[in-house]
Amino acid sequence: MGMLSDLLARALGFSSVVQRSPEEQRRVDAETARLALYHFTSCPYCIKVRRVIGRLDLCIELRDIRKERGWADELVQKGGKGQVPCLRIEEPDGKVRWLYESDDIVRYLERRFRTLGALQPTAEDV
Repeated sequence: MGMLSDLLARALGFSSVVQRSPEEQRRVDAETARLALYHFTSCPYCIKVRRVIGRLDLCIELRDIRKERGWADELVQKGGKGQVPCLRIEEPDGKVRWLYESDDIVRYLERRFRTLGALQPTAEDV
């Protein structure tokens, strides 16, 4: 993680960022390539999830349902409802899960991607 990212994390209320070896970061990036977050910019619950994504240094595709109508349609048709945030999770076997509720998404990301170098959540994350 670069100096700019460190400064951004501190500006957002985080004392540090996740530190991974280049090999570990490549593995995490490969895993996050199967994830997509359906959101919109001003949604406070989406902001909460995006902050955790940033803090954990995750490269997750962001699909803004207000900017791209196709993402909104896909969320309803395949996910079952138009609620955001929603994390689309493609499992290794190809099955897709749709995870709603910001607390559930944060818990999933923390459990799956937190490392020894990860941060403790701040009051804003909870």
